[in-house]
Amino acid sequence: MLWLKWLHVVMVVSWFAGLFYLPRIFVNLAMLDAGEESVRARLLLMARKLFRFMTPLGVLAVVFGLWLWFGYGFAGGWLHLKSALVALLVAYHLWCGKLLADFAALRNRHSHRWYRVFNELPVLLLFAVVWLVLFKPF
Repeated sequence: MLWLKWLHVVMVVSWFAGLFYLPRIFVNLAMLDAGEESVRARLLLMARKLFRFMTPLGVLAVVFGLWLWFGYGFAGGWLHLKSALVALLVAYHLWCGKLLADFAALRNRHSHRWYRVFNELPVLLLFAVVWLVLFKPF
């Protein structure tokens, strides 16, 4: 069981690295002026590669988490809340994919300040999830 926990934690940490960094690229994209096409193209390339890299990590994090839950019978209200927060993280990940597509199609509607706030959402969710896992309050 320890190897499965290890895999789950490694995938979660790796996925979160992408969830933290991709919106930072969005901040930089949103700050660009119209004449900076070469910088825009480079940032979009970085964002696309990062999104393609972090997506399988997120899938594996969820798969290993479900395997732990259903394979070993963990129970409690904390786990249901954690699962709901993970669902929010998956939705956040998918939203990042939509925002990336909007940038690629020149349809961005948000300011760099909006992306700075958007970038904080996974941090708050991470704090909540780790707290639930460690303290199992209910």
